Amino acid sequence: MTNPAPLKLFNSLTRQMEEFQPVHAGEARVYSCGPTVYNYPHIGNMRAYVFADVLGRTLSFKGYKLTHVINITDVGHLTDDADAGEDKMEKMAAQNAQSIWDIAKHYTEAYWADVKALNIRQPAQWTIATDFVSQMIAFAQSIADKHCYELDSGLYFDVSTVADYGRLARAQTEEGEGRIETVEGKRNAADFAIWRKTPPGEKRQMEWDSPWGRGAPGWHLECSVMSGQVLGFPFDIHTGGIDHREIHHPNEIAQNQAFCCTNGLDRAANSGANIWMHNNFLVERSGKMSKSSGEFLRLQLLIDKGYHPLAYRMLCLQAHYRSELEFSWEGLGAALVRLKRLLMAVEQVKVRQAELGSASIVPSETAGWTLKQVQGDVGGKFQPFVARFDEAVSEDLNTAIALTVLEEVVGLKKVDLGEKLALIAALDAVLGFGLLDLNRTDLRLRPKAATITEDEIEATLAARKEARAAKDFATSDRLRDELAERGVEVMDGDPLGWDWRLGE
Repeated sequence: MTNPAPLKLFNSLTRQMEEFQPVHAGEARVYSCGPTVYNYPHIGNMRAYVFADVLGRTLSFKGYKLTHVINITDVGHLTDDADAGEDKMEKMAAQNAQSIWDIAKHYTEAYWADVKALNIRQPAQWTIATDFVSQMIAFAQSIADKHCYELDSGLYFDVSTVADYGRLARAQTEEGEGRIETVEGKRNAADFAIWRKTPPGEKRQMEWDSPWGRGAPGWHLECSVMSGQVLGFPFDIHTGGIDHREIHHPNEIAQNQAFCCTNGLDRAANSGANIWMHNNFLVERSGKMSKSSGEFLRLQLLIDKGYHPLAYRMLCLQAHYRSELEFSWEGLGAALVRLKRLLMAVEQVKVRQAELGSASIVPSETAGWTLKQVQGDVGGKFQPFVARFDEAVSEDLNTAIALTVLEEVVGLKKVDLGEKLALIAALDAVLGFGLLDLNRTDLRLRPKAATITEDEIEATLAARKEARAAKDFATSDRLRDELAERGVEVMDGDPLGWDWRLGE
């Protein structure tokens, strides 16, 4: 049995790999920037939560007691990173002639549905921004005298009052803050709103009284308050999309420095978190990822086209979270095939284990696994695979390599099947597919536009079988393509007969 590999993570603040050293022994406290619930999340948004989920699962696997917090922003986020203009929530409520509270509820529930569909574990706590407004006001009051100034439009944070502002983004010049529009009276171009006053003559659906007038908190203030309130400063890891690295997170850090009375960022803990982690973008070349285009890639669109949500999880995990990932329907289809073949192989192991009456040592999904447990529960033949998997996820969550190790374990011959299933369950608990709880019919989704019937599928498959037997491969390929056009995938050489059916 080999010693566990040290968990090394890439810290965006220091731009280097660092060994994870928890603030509190045996614990891991993680905060992830959640969605602004003014619209449906697109699949690029959801990549951040798949990444954060794998991080949390890895920390659990390494034996840490995990406290993971994700926020829901239902107030304060403007239509861009500026300090003036429309609030995203207020704008959507006006467009739909609905209460802003109804807008928030609808899109929060839609986001939670996507979280469930992608098999993302529930965090220890969802923090809702509007539940913390009084704490935000108290936080702002505590830093206002030394770090803020008031303008007609609100209370602003003076970034020159903290050391190393912008180090996270490596953008410490005015040119690096290009997305922030000019507000008359600001001392520095990068200064940002802590509290935004409701303009005279206007009334927002979400506004509160404060020492600086009636209004709403700034977007950046929310995360500083919620992370500090629930996890305490400093906590271990802060995650988010790479787009947050340029403005939102540097502003959070500045607030944290002011609140905690810390110095420069040569010591990472002064930022409020020991490690800052960011996933890269998901790129879709047609440009339809953007919500502003009116048509964007939602998880539901993938489902409507017949792709199981876990195919998207597979697509994400095939790449490193820090690499740019290009989305294509062909790539998604290949990821679905890979998932299906993996599930087919696991099903074969389960069938053989049942036939042989091999003892099962697989715990319930809620029990989970730790590396220490699985090292003690599987025999020597499996230990090299345990070590390689541990090394992969411990090297900044290298899920691409971890996936290949899982597939190698699934393909092992002449081994104890009970131990094999236990190891599959343990490795899958980190990758998060739920392979032992899935079956083939779960992955068969009927495309919304499909019109083909089961009888038509069976007749076409029978005709294709005859064509292949007669070595008429042109006809065989034509029939396969016809089925594909109508949403039916044919998997040649499948020993389990994975022919796509409707109505199962």
